Amino acid sequence: MADVVFPSDYSQARGDFLRAAEAAGARRRTYALPGHRGPDGGELCVDTAYVGPPDPEKLLVTVSGTHGIEGFCGSACQTGILLREGVAREAGPRTGVLLVHALNPYGFAYLRRVNEDNVDLNRNFVDHGAPPHNDAYDAVHATLVPPGSPAFSPHELVADLTVLRERLGPQTLQEAVTRGQYRHADGLFYGGLRPTWSRRVFQAVVAEQIAGAAHVAYIDLHTGLGERGVGEPIFRGGRDAHAHERARRWYGDALTASELGTSSSTPIVGNTATAVADGLGPGSRLTAITLEFGTQPGPEVLLALCADAWLHRHSSPAEAVGSELKQLIRAAFCPADDATWRERVSRRAREVFGQALAGLADAKPGDAG
Repeated sequence: MADVVFPSDYSQARGDFLRAAEAAGARRRTYALPGHRGPDGGELCVDTAYVGPPDPEKLLVTVSGTHGIEGFCGSACQTGILLREGVAREAGPRTGVLLVHALNPYGFAYLRRVNEDNVDLNRNFVDHGAPPHNDAYDAVHATLVPPGSPAFSPHELVADLTVLRERLGPQTLQEAVTRGQYRHADGLFYGGLRPTWSRRVFQAVVAEQIAGAAHVAYIDLHTGLGERGVGEPIFRGGRDAHAHERARRWYGDALTASELGTSSSTPIVGNTATAVADGLGPGSRLTAITLEFGTQPGPEVLLALCADAWLHRHSSPAEAVGSELKQLIRAAFCPADDATWRERVSRRAREVFGQALAGLADAKPGDAG
């Protein structure tokens, strides 16, 4: 089994994915982001690749790059394991595998977690006519994104964040910051004022390539939370009464749930699994997880996010992507020089993909599982 290759940039990731998809005989579609180009002048695209029968009864869907820079890990797993190792071709009869690559291509290319408008795509799938405002974020915004700071001072920011953490407590601070907020366009975890381009593309993918399946196993690939190198399956839904029980049977005791307080992730609103649940036909079943790979302790990840927000307030995208400050966010979401981390990620992704396909294979039409 060959080592999984982690790309060095978005262009390599996309090229590797498309070549592997062609070699696997996958059916491909491309959605180009209008009005933007990558740092190298190339197109920024969401690409999909499908392997399996024309009208699958069961479908494994994996998504990479919902949070842009986290796509380095997700893309490597999709390309190296599902396509090059042939795991996608090992799905059972009447089962297909759909790979959605670089759902936030701008963030991937410019080494950002957010999109071209500073929107966190995984907080964007809400009713923007009545967004779920997060009042707790208002009280911490000025510390996270200090107004008018002419220079970035990591030591000063660490001190301010430490005071905030000691005053509120780590859990309360994490909940305030990460839940999602809709008032501060320059802030962290901003859900936006309207559906983003990536959201509209994903909803089209759901309608055109997912909605016909009777049972969907959904895995959104992420990094940045939890113990380093550990792949945590976080329950993200399924609206039938047996969804959580079914996910527990598939993924075992490792399965966590934000709403139950067992996850490294606090409860969030507006994630991509919402679009899948909304788009499935009557009677269809969804078993959705986020597969989250830990990288650094939470305070270091938050520092990297604050540094990146400051950088993009004070620099053009072209200047920012070449800044030394980008080393912080790269280390927080895809360690570039840690072979052990990458090997652990690859091994765990292989295992979870296998669990999802086994779960689909065991599920019978009309049953609870």
